[in-house]
Amino acid sequence: MSVKLNASTTSPKAIHWSDITADRIIKQVGDKEEYTLASGITPSGTVHFGNFRETITVNLVARALREKGKKVREIFSWDDYDTFRKVPKNMPMQEKLHEFMYQPIVDTPDPYGKEESYAAHQEKKYEAQLERVGIKLNALYQAKKYRNSEYVDQIKIALKAKDEIVEILNKHRSAPLAANWMPVSVYCQQCNRDKEIENIAFDGEQLINYECKLCGFKGSENLATTTRIKLPWRLDWPMRWVYEGVDFEPGGKDHSSEGGSFTTAKELVSKVFKGQAPVYLQYDFVSIKGGGGKMSSSSGEVVTVNDVLDVYEPEMIRWIFASYKTNVDFSVSFDLDVIKMYEDFDRLERLAYGVDAGNAKKVAMAKRVYELSQLNASDMPEQMPFQPSFRHLCNILQINNGDISKATSFYAGQMHNDRDERRFTQRAQRALFWLNNYAPEEFKFKLNGEAVNLTLSESQKSFVKKLSSYLETSWEEIETDKQLHQKMYEFINEDSELTPQVAFETLYQLLISKQKGPKLAGFIRIIGKERTCRLMGLCAQ
Repeated sequence: MSVKLNASTTSPKAIHWSDITADRIIKQVGDKEEYTLASGITPSGTVHFGNFRETITVNLVARALREKGKKVREIFSWDDYDTFRKVPKNMPMQEKLHEFMYQPIVDTPDPYGKEESYAAHQEKKYEAQLERVGIKLNALYQAKKYRNSEYVDQIKIALKAKDEIVEILNKHRSAPLAANWMPVSVYCQQCNRDKEIENIAFDGEQLINYECKLCGFKGSENLATTTRIKLPWRLDWPMRWVYEGVDFEPGGKDHSSEGGSFTTAKELVSKVFKGQAPVYLQYDFVSIKGGGGKMSSSSGEVVTVNDVLDVYEPEMIRWIFASYKTNVDFSVSFDLDVIKMYEDFDRLERLAYGVDAGNAKKVAMAKRVYELSQLNASDMPEQMPFQPSFRHLCNILQINNGDISKATSFYAGQMHNDRDERRFTQRAQRALFWLNNYAPEEFKFKLNGEAVNLTLSESQKSFVKKLSSYLETSWEEIETDKQLHQKMYEFINEDSELTPQVAFETLYQLLISKQKGPKLAGFIRIIGKERTCRLMGLCAQ
């Protein structure tokens, strides 16, 4: 179908939340040569699909800003200098990993033996997944920054402002901080752990003394050269807003509650670090339908971007997040809802290209969401891509025993360019994966290789014979599924002892040895006259 997207609609409109947020950034921050947008994750375990919401939120807003002609610095912080506090259940070498508890994540070995550290394994895996959905990270590794003494001045500011920090934090605590609390954490020089570090003392200039109750070591660190001191999360976050000049950063619902980390960070950034909080956007959680709620890296019970890519096309993953406002939680499905998801995406695509009708507002939103769904802003297809129905494709694949190359021939003449062929291949691979891993048993079938022996009543035999004869003599005249469906009912109604249920069950048994299956009229037309008649056992050879 040669349908073009109206070029006049490809400029961003302030109807989508990403464009509205981009306008808010420009208004609140002012006109700048470059805007810095930030996100980040602690690589404490497998980075999951819920984490991805922060990354894609920043990416969508960054694209909206760029489409307004703005230069954007899109940074992503790997908090790999955080402490390794829990061994996820899905990791191998559990006992070995437990030996590194309370050490920096960056110093924990890769249990798979492939990367230089546990942190690097999680980081590289996630970065590779992001490239598959059109996101290339400008990654900042916090372990390197702390160990290169980049934050020395900021740490010193926090140490000297201890009393003010305590006052701010205590306003939002049920119990006040301990009298000897310090605004830094220290990794012991001897055991490399930050657990049970006590008697931290700052001399006011450079030295920090401490005692490790875990191993008994007493030591000191020089701020100018230390690789063992970092700020705790509630201080680290606002400190980096100033250090990196962050103009926008989203945060999860858990950080956004009253008295949460964003509340304190706003006050800390202005009173301690003498800066301002970035434009903020709360995002809600993403779950997996049928799962146990919010995903957690430390639990190990997670679904990754790659897992979702096994079932959904890359553009569809971007579409899922672009379709929901960030403050709306939603679930991703792997059950029969997958079929509906593909149908909804195809419907949006048809709206965007004007193939399906809709009111002006609905069409404008469809076009904008569709634009943001493309892996790159320049990837917008001029003509509407080929749309093989996911449901139909599942049937074609099963009829051909999962052979994609054989299934391709069914769509001969419908693919007109490389993009159409890529769409078909991607969708066929995902349909096959879904069939093999997630499709309910009642949806799956295997076409019989030869006619099966069934004990049929005279009414059933008569019905099958009439239908077989009709297919044999009138196949070329059948133009629609509806036409064949109506003809089957005519044959059923000619016999007062035959019900539609019995008639259809008979056909399903003959074709796939099941009582139910795909809608029969369309199914028969896909199988073809020869195979249908042969399996019905009554076609003249």
